[in-house]
Amino acid sequence: MTQPGTRTQSPVEAPDRPGVVPVRAAALRSAVRWGVAHGLPRVAVRRSARAGDLQSLLLSDPAVWREPYDLHERVRAAGPLVRGRFSWVSASHAVAREVLGSADFGMGGFDDVSSPRVRRVLDWAGRGAPVHPIEPPSMLAVDGPDHTRYRKLVSRVFTPRSVEGLRGQVQATADGLLDDLARAPEPVVDVVRPFAGRLPVTVICDLLGVPVEGRSEVREFEAGLAMSLEAVAPWRQFRTVEGALRGFDDWVGRHLEHLRRAPGEDLLSRLVTATEEGQRLTERELRATAGLLVAAGFETTVNLLGSAVHLLLANPDQLQVLRAEPDLWPQAVEEVLRLESPVQIVGRQALRDTAVAGQEVRAGSRVVLLLGAANRDPAVFEDPARFDVRRENVREHLAFSAGRHFCLGVALARLEGEVGLRSLFERFPGMRAEPGARRTSTRVLRGWEHLPVRLR
Repeated sequence: MTQPGTRTQSPVEAPDRPGVVPVRAAALRSAVRWGVAHGLPRVAVRRSARAGDLQSLLLSDPAVWREPYDLHERVRAAGPLVRGRFSWVSASHAVAREVLGSADFGMGGFDDVSSPRVRRVLDWAGRGAPVHPIEPPSMLAVDGPDHTRYRKLVSRVFTPRSVEGLRGQVQATADGLLDDLARAPEPVVDVVRPFAGRLPVTVICDLLGVPVEGRSEVREFEAGLAMSLEAVAPWRQFRTVEGALRGFDDWVGRHLEHLRRAPGEDLLSRLVTATEEGQRLTERELRATAGLLVAAGFETTVNLLGSAVHLLLANPDQLQVLRAEPDLWPQAVEEVLRLESPVQIVGRQALRDTAVAGQEVRAGSRVVLLLGAANRDPAVFEDPARFDVRRENVREHLAFSAGRHFCLGVALARLEGEVGLRSLFERFPGMRAEPGARRTSTRVLRGWEHLPVRLR
């Protein structure tokens, strides 16, 4: 029994002890992480969606995830910057570009808005958590000097010239995958799994310096890493993600040790030795970078390729234009990125009191930018819902974000899109869509889970 005048420690406050307690503490920490980042927000979002909050509908209604553009137009009609239940929301291209490029906004996080008590709980819950591709120290989640140092180191080995040097390698990979498709016993295949899904992960394994015999292990983690980009995840999905992150973290630790002993010409080997003013990436930063390459570089390119196949088969007139003018393939990739942006939503946090679109935005406030809507803004793109591979101002899209956090992998995504799509349609000129296509059930990312096609 507890003595009078004493206070029992909560599980959050209790120190770890040998034996079974650390196991219980680890499970409790995981539950707290989910509860704060996903569980409680899920409850609040569902409640607000029932009250008609537009942002909450976007996050809670599966029908809206699959076809968000009607809701995007409701947001646009409400104004360039709309006050939602949890944050400001915008479907405006001008607002998105302003916020993404403004020094008044940063990535932010719980530490910037939480009470000291909540921060203590989060610090405790974060002990032993696996490295996450979109949480600090990931380049996507930090600002200021850390981001500047980080980006300089990574961009030095991720230049457009370096990526262009991969063209032959990407082409050989695409050709090999298409050879496999050509040998398929049935004329109808799901183009997502054997091609759109295999091309980017094979290229990423090359960038990570993974030998052929070790690539199956990386593929075991790819789905979980991709799901780590999602918001307000259910408990089961969160557990799947954490398991994948832990498995990948263990693998990449061993792989980094190998690269330090025997570096190659791959991107990760160069990052291991790259320096900026005498500083290198830390072990945790290297792991976060590798995870980000797999999570963001894999899923976004899969979505780009799948959406492009669907759009081109649904618009045979545009496919004919590309066959007559193959130099337009890079522009076609940009139009797919604009019309069906692989990343639909990004958020920023006000670092100080500021004003956007005539609205006062207080320090600490979140602004959610609907990139999929901004890229269909009629103020910028004429007839924005039309797929047009000749669209002259297509490069004004924001599919790769903008400002300090403009995607470093843009050159690689464009290369994979151009090479992969052109090779696919040249190899199978009679390809056509078959019934059974199904979109991914994701909020932040947009793509296809299944896309059956008849090859010949």
